[in-house]
Amino acid sequence: VGCAVRTVKRPGNRQRMAGLTYVELLIATVLMVVALVPAIDALQPTVQGSGIHQSETVLHFHLTAGLEDVLATPFATLDAEAQALGDPTISSALFSDTSGSANRRLVFLSRYDADNADGDNDPFTGTDEGLIWLRVEIEGTSHALQTLVSHYD
Repeated sequence: VGCAVRTVKRPGNRQRMAGLTYVELLIATVLMVVALVPAIDALQPTVQGSGIHQSETVLHFHLTAGLEDVLATPFATLDAEAQALGDPTISSALFSDTSGSANRRLVFLSRYDADNADGDNDPFTGTDEGLIWLRVEIEGTSHALQTLVSHYD
């Protein structure tokens, strides 16, 4: 009537179980760690670059805000300050940030010689009325913006 089949395992005829052994798993883990170290090191310049980009962006907007503040000033005030300074290498105490502030903005103003009527090719000597050179820079850095401001703007 009913017949049961029984499998007998012999010692020399062992079946291998599917899956990884502990040693294989340990070797695979070590190989992955060894391969990931150079990959993570390769990402380090990207992380550093993003920090540098962020600080450069902050400086750019700080400069732009300073330039816009000065450009919002009436031309007569800018002209009076440029004449009072008399030298394009002296920063304006009226428009520059106070000393000791972080990322201090320095503002330079001068009348500008656009027509070079004196023939010396120096834009700051034979100055024209109605045209002012304006430079805003971050003190101690190479970050700067400059423009010409016209009485007729």
